[in-house]
Amino acid sequence: MTSVTESDSLYNDLEKMPVWEILESINQEDQKVPLIVRKSIPEIARLVEAVVARMKKGGRLFYIGAGTSGRLGIVDASEIPPTFGLDHGYVIGLISGGDGAIRKAVEMAEDNEELGWKDILAFKPTPLDVVVGIAASGTTPYVIGALKGARQNGLFTASITCNPGSPVAAQADVAIEVITGPEFVTGSTRMKAGTAQKLVLNMITTTTMIRLGRVKGNKMVNMQLTNQKLIRRGTKMISDELGLDPETSKKLLLLHGSVKRAIDAYTENNNDSSQTQA
Repeated sequence: MTSVTESDSLYNDLEKMPVWEILESINQEDQKVPLIVRKSIPEIARLVEAVVARMKKGGRLFYIGAGTSGRLGIVDASEIPPTFGLDHGYVIGLISGGDGAIRKAVEMAEDNEELGWKDILAFKPTPLDVVVGIAASGTTPYVIGALKGARQNGLFTASITCNPGSPVAAQADVAIEVITGPEFVTGSTRMKAGTAQKLVLNMITTTTMIRLGRVKGNKMVNMQLTNQKLIRRGTKMISDELGLDPETSKKLLLLHGSVKRAIDAYTENNNDSSQTQA
């Protein structure tokens, strides 16, 4: 297998570059990433359709990876409850070496092919679940083992890799290959490869949540009210939707706990009142 992610940088003598040239060169490489991701939209769409169909029946979405790839999956999963109001436990991020590896690398953890599926087993997986293996190299044993175990037990599998024809992709029902090419610093896949993976993850979960009805119009109507900024945002959403003053909108928001519930309750009450008067 050709390792594009390990190929030599297109730039030499980085230590001799002035700061502005380093920054411009990194930016130039980063600009390539969205166009590369765009090529994988058909595969991403297939994955989203599979996830939506299964989550509607109570299934879950697992992200599993090592190092930067694992951390990116955890970041995406952790944003789902506050952004879309979906309970914890429906989108789950797992990293080789456990939660301690989120902050500090755990040596050799990613080289054990048995641990990936074992970590998923702790969540009692069912055939309604989807497992997405994330690995820039496409060769991580921890991820390969997780996908193998998932397939053998009837789960739908997908992969996000940055090398073509990888062992990880071979274990996936849907293989998303975003071939980002050489990194600015040779082999540093936290850069373009990581950016590409993050873009793909954003696309997967955002589209899934929209299809599951967690967004109305273009607003996060199910977001959790975890700080004053979000309360202000929710208040404005209600005011814009219902034409109410901010004070009344805020009271409705805090009473019902989400924009969607507040709007639904207000609309239902008004409809009931109109029918009673009629």
